[in-house]
Amino acid sequence: MGACMDMGKRGCDGMLQINHLYKSYGKFQAVSNLTLHIPKGDLFGFVGPNGAGKTTTIRMVCGLMLPNSGDIFINGIDAMAHQKEIKKQIGYVPDFFGVYDNLKVREYMDFYGSMYRMNSREIQRISDDLLELVNLSDKKEVFVDTLSRGMKQRLCVARALIHNPALLVLDEPNSGLDPRARVEMKELLQNLRSMGKTIVISSHILSELSEMCNSIGIMNHGSLVAAGRIEDVMEGVFGNNQLVITLDEGRETAIRIVNEYTKVEVDSVGEHEIKLSHNMTKTEIAQMVGAMIAGGVVVTGFHKQEGDLETLFMRVTGDGQ
Repeated sequence: MGACMDMGKRGCDGMLQINHLYKSYGKFQAVSNLTLHIPKGDLFGFVGPNGAGKTTTIRMVCGLMLPNSGDIFINGIDAMAHQKEIKKQIGYVPDFFGVYDNLKVREYMDFYGSMYRMNSREIQRISDDLLELVNLSDKKEVFVDTLSRGMKQRLCVARALIHNPALLVLDEPNSGLDPRARVEMKELLQNLRSMGKTIVISSHILSELSEMCNSIGIMNHGSLVAAGRIEDVMEGVFGNNQLVITLDEGRETAIRIVNEYTKVEVDSVGEHEIKLSHNMTKTEIAQMVGAMIAGGVVVTGFHKQEGDLETLFMRVTGDGQ
């Protein structure tokens, strides 16, 4: 998975293909030359500072806003040329969803099913399955406006799935949810992905995205600054050759031994750890650590330096402003 930078009119094969997308408001460029490819079956996290352009992009993908220029393909369909057809391909869960007074959960699902010209028997069958999926089967006769926020959000996901869309898009799905409701939403989305759904999530809760998503796109000032599978983006930004050695005693000896190896550079030295950049094999690393131990260094451990999504976000967006 990655941002496809050389695409024709049809673009790369995938669930969502965006080619050279632009959107401006007067002199303000909200989205600039955005090109992105999301394969089928991905759970994609869309992140960026406030005003980065991610919500504008989502609205254009969902047909709620037209771009100034560029192409959007969803499941192989040109979204610009077939706007009516594209609605059938997308299930959209906004950050603030409408709740209808005096409607029970069952009636709420019936209402949305009828919008897709489904017959009553079909609506009932699919609604029962979806309410079971989102763990709301026992709430069918409960009024929607009495549900907790977490339950309303899960109901909104069920409603967005009633026409079996190819792509599910959620804008800040965990906004305002308590910790338990966030866990339930994460489990629901992971379950949907295991069933083959392609899911795009816009969120600012980076720790949750790293737990849920297998791929990400980071926007800043209207441009896509990084995109791909999380491990590939991490390696591209942080590199794959950083090592942390932790120790209790013998720091000076350890540094002397490290300096004897031409494939190693010391990045930083702390009281009980040394961070290195290297170009060594696993065998050479083991030999170096063994030399430290033989030299009297009390080595308590060593491990590959891992980045995290928060650090990655700050690295590629600067100060995040």
